[in-house]
Amino acid sequence: MKNLPVFDLAIIIIYLIGMVLVGFYFSRKNKNAEQFTTASGKIPGWAIGASIYATFLSSNTFLGVPGKAFGSNWNAFVFSLSMPLAAWVASKYFVPFYRKTGEVSAYTHLEHRFGAWARTYAVVCFLLTQLARMGSIFFGIALSLQALTGYSMELIMLVMGVCIIIYTVLGGIEAVIWTEVVQAVIKTFGALLILYLIVNEMPGGVSKIVEIGEVNHKFSLGSFSPDFVQSSFWVVLLYGFFINLNNFGMDQNYIQRYHTTSSEKEASKSLWLCVWLYLPASLIFFIIGACLFAYYQVHPELIEAVKHQVAVERFPNASATEIKSIMASLQPADYGDKVMPHFMVTKIPVGLMGLIISAILSAAMSTISSGMNSSATVFSVDIFQRYIKKDVSEKQQMKILHIATVVFGLLGMGTGIAMIGVKSVLDVWWQLSGIFAAGMLGLFLLGIISRQSKNHEALIATMVGILVIVWMTFSSSIPEEYAFLRSSLHKNMIIVIGTLSIFLTGVLITKYRKQG
Repeated sequence: MKNLPVFDLAIIIIYLIGMVLVGFYFSRKNKNAEQFTTASGKIPGWAIGASIYATFLSSNTFLGVPGKAFGSNWNAFVFSLSMPLAAWVASKYFVPFYRKTGEVSAYTHLEHRFGAWARTYAVVCFLLTQLARMGSIFFGIALSLQALTGYSMELIMLVMGVCIIIYTVLGGIEAVIWTEVVQAVIKTFGALLILYLIVNEMPGGVSKIVEIGEVNHKFSLGSFSPDFVQSSFWVVLLYGFFINLNNFGMDQNYIQRYHTTSSEKEASKSLWLCVWLYLPASLIFFIIGACLFAYYQVHPELIEAVKHQVAVERFPNASATEIKSIMASLQPADYGDKVMPHFMVTKIPVGLMGLIISAILSAAMSTISSGMNSSATVFSVDIFQRYIKKDVSEKQQMKILHIATVVFGLLGMGTGIAMIGVKSVLDVWWQLSGIFAAGMLGLFLLGIISRQSKNHEALIATMVGILVIVWMTFSSSIPEEYAFLRSSLHKNMIIVIGTLSIFLTGVLITKYRKQG
């Protein structure tokens, strides 16, 4: 589209250098594994809360949510509405549990409970979830910055990835948390600035936006009927509750932070701070999506450039006539993710562009850096020290953590490159996270709630759950003649049904064993 002005480029470079310097600053403290993974439990609760909020508010939210709201409605906002209930469960049961165990890994207790297989299974699910998360965020940020700078998506991922790897390897969890506190402020300010600029450009202002939004049902939260086939209110509410329960109860990104505070009370406070920050912040991005939809309804000629870009990306070898035909067939959902970058390119003045791109970068970097640090911690504790070499020196442990951080950063980049060309970054992330998280959460709940369930009940239940998850995931691939075997439920129900399959199967087998 257009090259970035030098002034804006300078702002972005200063931001990136600043993040790297934070890593150098905290590298002085990182002399042992405890400091690298938990900051020796000396970080205040408010900073942890801001960092968890920053991890939640990734570029999937920054770019994917406005794109989703542009292409459909506010149905996905129900995900945010489920957070308080999940946070209540987590603060009441999960935070005290992890603080009591004192284990830095979220998965060590699964081995104590069910055996080594349970711990390994959860670790594999977690690492796959992290790759999906980091990949979708790398892809989302590259999608935006490609439109703004003209550089290739691969080059953007490489430059950003190298910066994140440097400050995460050098500074450990403390650098991750304090950079996230800064990033939380930058990205929130960036969102408010974008919203202001859209409303300011809109003929008729807020009243016109509301009028167009109401006519096109943009503010709908989805159908309230008990429909689990479409993306109804209840499907997203259930999906959000189970995903957030998994985030707060099983995700190493969050569990690790519970150990960086001085007390259980501080850890719980940090969780609630995240929720009360994220709820209004996520609403801002849905408002941005609705505002963009109204803006481009008033200026339909401007959307042609976006449609042309999407058509060319999908069919690079198509003729001009074919491209025109493809453009005519595109729906708002097909190009929603491209709209905000296009608005930024064409309407945001020099100087402010650099600030907003820094906000988008911070949205991506906060989540990726915490994903790299937590993945490295899990690899070190749950794989290397469990299966390869139990007794390692402090120096060896630090070396393992550093190498693992670099490797997971590179794998995340590779996953992002593999995602180039997908339709909706938010849809891809939701589906992948639901698939991988379902198995972890079901097993975890079985271990916590059904205290009499033993190793073999958990193993059978997990195998049943995996079969259910695989069936629901690949249901659409079943041949037409066996269509009756397909799942009719919405894809977001995978985590709900998968989790309940493992938990309920385990409980029923345990009950049957006791009666026998």
